[in-house]
Amino acid sequence: MSGPVLEHAVFHIAPDDAAAFEEGFQKARLVIGAAPGCRWVELHRGVERPEAYLLLVEWDTLDDHTGFRSSDAFPQWRAPIQPFFAAGPEMEHFTSVVARTP
Repeated sequence: MSGPVLEHAVFHIAPDDAAAFEEGFQKARLVIGAAPGCRWVELHRGVERPEAYLLLVEWDTLDDHTGFRSSDAFPQWRAPIQPFFAAGPEMEHFTSVVARTP
């Protein structure tokens, strides 16, 4: 698969750990943001379910993401946030069907 790929991951974080997770994410985003092929990174918190966090990362290609996951940088990315996972992340990849509009 070539072309931009959107990574969608949901992290479940215990409410008491939310502030520490968000602080850890500030460190983690610098690592993933510097990865080859990473275009941008966003983190969103659930409104109806505030324990759910939605991570969106756009990669140049799926290979860029899989390369990052097998790189030495991946443990550095996970270290500041993984201790706060109440459950394993749910992750999928998407390609654009209709481009972003204003």
